[in-house]
Amino acid sequence: MKKYLLLALALFCGAMAFGQSKMACCAKPTATKQFAMLASDKKFVMAHANPKAYHFQSTIGKAITYKAADGKDANAFEMKAKKTTSNWLFVIHEWWGLNDFVKHESEKLYNDLGDVNVLDLDLYDGKVATTREDAGKYMQAVKEDRAAAIIKGAIAYVGPNAHIATIGWCFGGGWSLQTALLTGEQGIACVMYYGMPEQDVNKLKTLHEDVLGNFANKDAWINPKVVGQFADNMKAAGKKLYLHQYDADHGFANPSNPIYNSDATKDAYANTIAFLKPRLK
Repeated sequence: MKKYLLLALALFCGAMAFGQSKMACCAKPTATKQFAMLASDKKFVMAHANPKAYHFQSTIGKAITYKAADGKDANAFEMKAKKTTSNWLFVIHEWWGLNDFVKHESEKLYNDLGDVNVLDLDLYDGKVATTREDAGKYMQAVKEDRAAAIIKGAIAYVGPNAHIATIGWCFGGGWSLQTALLTGEQGIACVMYYGMPEQDVNKLKTLHEDVLGNFANKDAWINPKVVGQFADNMKAAGKKLYLHQYDADHGFANPSNPIYNSDATKDAYANTIAFLKPRLK
């Protein structure tokens, strides 16, 4: 009798394990994983020409390290406001990594926004790609738990009284929204450029900030259908989305990309500043 009970228990546990593994393999990937999976799409990779050499030396910012939530060191590039302020802008890099282009864009935002501290987060842990092949590898290698730990560590670094806005492009566009979800009541604004939107309405309901989305109608991946669903989901979540869509391609705001669109970039940037400034007062 005991043998039969043990056999039944083993069969039950095996069935449970199989069911759980089946659920895990068939579960819908998260928004960030969906975007990372695009690195396996040759068309997506080829749509990102290797960046032109870009050198920038900031006279304002400096490289720093801080403790991530997992206890490991994290890297960032910081620009402190001239006067003490609780306003912070978290910048999330493209799939290339935290390179000089991102630092230059961050300093431009720093100057145009005024009363703000800027923190460029490094979700690649020091790796910077100069080829699209490496960029794809680095993006796919990002573990969500580690990225969240880096972000949570940054939130702890700026302190509980900080007011946090976020911005990012491409890979960083999606992670800008994920960062906004992690900031909780400290979040005051989120800007995302052609990044994968969060699709879980229940998660979107936890947002404490409005979102500005700059998207490209010629984007074959974060396409108008994906953006339209995001708009519907934000509405269902009861959250405000300021949506701007351009007759441009994915990556239109990076001048090192052959598909750079100066008109779309200027308009998106003007809208971004107009969105962020009143929220950073």
